Amino acid sequence: MMSEQSNPTAPTDTTVHELSPDGFTLLRRRRRVLRQLGMCVLVLVPWTVYLAISLPDRFEARHWPWVWVGFDVMLLVTLAGAGVALWLRRQVLVPLSFVAATLLLCDAWFDVSLSWGKADVWASAASAVLVEVPLAVLLITRARRVLKISLGLSWHRLGLAGDPPPLHKMPLFVALAPSRGNEAAMNRAEDA
Repeated sequence: MMSEQSNPTAPTDTTVHELSPDGFTLLRRRRRVLRQLGMCVLVLVPWTVYLAISLPDRFEARHWPWVWVGFDVMLLVTLAGAGVALWLRRQVLVPLSFVAATLLLCDAWFDVSLSWGKADVWASAASAVLVEVPLAVLLITRARRVLKISLGLSWHRLGLAGDPPPLHKMPLFVALAPSRGNEAAMNRAEDA
């Protein structure tokens, strides 16, 4: 039987801590990702303004069926993947559910937006309200619930007191097997 700190993909007798980066590496990676995300936001704001000003009111797209078929295939793959992950009881259910929910919301947005002012807007709106948005909400709430259950189980297995904090207050990384200096480094990384 595997110990609670063992990583199932690691060689025997290797703990999660031995595979985890130290606090300084985590801090460096966190800062790099924050810079990258900040840069994306800074670039996206003027790009969005530019598109709002410059895009034509009408556009004829070649391969229009392939755009939607491709989109629906992506949606189908993520929904099927989430179903298989649920069937096999795998954690990959969580990201697949979030991706599928995002695609469903995008599908609803584009269906309604692109049919606005046409007779089929009501069918698109009904599809969005009755199918796509409720399914997206269901996927997100169930994925969140799986996260909370996994967090609670891990929290208690680690022998931590009380209940785990809510997801929005939970640190990104929690040291499973703190070592000399790693705990202080983790605290500094979280404070930065």
